Amino acid sequence: MPTHEVFNQVPPIAPFDLSHNPALLEGLHREGAGWAEPEVRELGVFAGSEEVQDWGRLANEYPPVLHTHDRYGHRVDEVEFHPHWHDLMRVAVRHGLHATPWTDNRPGAHAARAAKFFTWGGAEAGHMCPISMTYAVVPALRHNPELAAKYEPLLASTTYDFGLREPSTKAGLIAGMSMTEKQGGSDVRANTTTATPQPDGSYRIVGHKWFTSAPMSDMFLTLAQAPGGLSCFLLPRVLPDGTRNPIRIMRLKDKLGNKSNASSEIEYENATGWLIGADGGGVKTIIEMVNMTRLDCVIGSATGMRTGTVLAVHHARHRKAFGAALVDQPAMRNVLADLVIESDAATTVMMRLAGATDRAGGDPAEAALRRIALAVTKYWVCKRAPAHAAEALECFGGNGYTEESGMPRLYREAPLMSIWEGSGNVAALDALRAMGRNPETVEAYFAEVSLAKGENPRLDDAIARVGKELADLSDIEYRSRRVVELMALVLQGAQLVRHGHAAVADAFCATRLGYDWGMAFGTLPTGVDTAAIIERAFV
Repeated sequence: MPTHEVFNQVPPIAPFDLSHNPALLEGLHREGAGWAEPEVRELGVFAGSEEVQDWGRLANEYPPVLHTHDRYGHRVDEVEFHPHWHDLMRVAVRHGLHATPWTDNRPGAHAARAAKFFTWGGAEAGHMCPISMTYAVVPALRHNPELAAKYEPLLASTTYDFGLREPSTKAGLIAGMSMTEKQGGSDVRANTTTATPQPDGSYRIVGHKWFTSAPMSDMFLTLAQAPGGLSCFLLPRVLPDGTRNPIRIMRLKDKLGNKSNASSEIEYENATGWLIGADGGGVKTIIEMVNMTRLDCVIGSATGMRTGTVLAVHHARHRKAFGAALVDQPAMRNVLADLVIESDAATTVMMRLAGATDRAGGDPAEAALRRIALAVTKYWVCKRAPAHAAEALECFGGNGYTEESGMPRLYREAPLMSIWEGSGNVAALDALRAMGRNPETVEAYFAEVSLAKGENPRLDDAIARVGKELADLSDIEYRSRRVVELMALVLQGAQLVRHGHAAVADAFCATRLGYDWGMAFGTLPTGVDTAAIIERAFV
């Protein structure tokens, strides 16, 4: 017998357009990549389709499985993925979300790629890890021009060619990175893996790595102790003679989130590698790759914020409580508007960093700005993502705590970006290191934020506070998070004041840079134009 009628339930959001994002599209044009808007929109529609949203769900519900041996007992070291993982990878590669910008001479190529990475990442986050590493490997690989000439065209290929074959025989390549070890973590100089020179110019690599994501990639950059000290090496999974490089996958990590992506522990059993960069210059070489993946950490966090905001607003528009839609309840409007403000700030500064990446090669000021802005932004935006995800989930009430809502997957994913490529303290201290070693980065930072001076008194006051913090070097490491947080907020505020929606910029400066804000989302002061702000998350 029927016991009740089902009503007041929120309809599925799919199909929807993940590129329908004013902050993203405005930034795309501002950074000189307006030519990419049709492709960004195409990706947005596809990413928000029922089909692709289902790809992401299934790739996470059925995570990768490691097969160390075949049925006969031969060592195979293979990871089996859900078929939709490969579908997601195929689309990402076809649209050049990996290394294609390095071979694209159009202005704004990196900004275009950032917008596409952001948009497609809303479909599923895990597969973006190998896509990001393939993007990031090129600047480091260029330290060995011979290897770069051989592999860069394949890394930038728009053909996804999954399979265990010698790299030069494939139509396209995916790259990974192995740095950390059990005893060191972020302290990579504590690595014990050894690299012994061979007569043919290669090196014999012996040791272990504690975290190697996407172990089915075609090649990896790794750190090992060579005669001259810690050095960077390229290790293909299949050697030029067609034999397998003895890179043993010991186990896959059972992670909090990022379930669709395989992260592993590996052993090098006399593996063969080739030196990238100078002997003893491993950190300097691989930092080229790390800096690019840090940009993608910012993009990934901004993507998660936008996804959480859109889902929360969609829920609030269709769910009623106490006689009115949630979106019309004053307390909920405060929360939703605050989520939009945080999301817009992250997206706007993300696009500025992508634009600086485009211009850094020919503009020393942009290169200096990118160095410091990336460090402070990686720290702060990635720190905000987990709190943002938690608040967006709470907008659903108990419905958000169920897996079917999709919010738990978003919530579990959120902390990763703050941990990957240097957790909070590492990122904050890296910002201080950049300013100490390269004083021009400080000049570039103040030149950038000063472009917004005179537009908002709270921003002007905050810029002055940054100057005071940097003028006092006492206990600077102890205060590193405080200093870097303020620098990141000022940078975001300056971007919003110059380029953002007026209501968003005013509310951001009043709260993040002022003193009229509580300790949680949803504590905006009265007078904020919440209607105009929330509308920016309508899809």
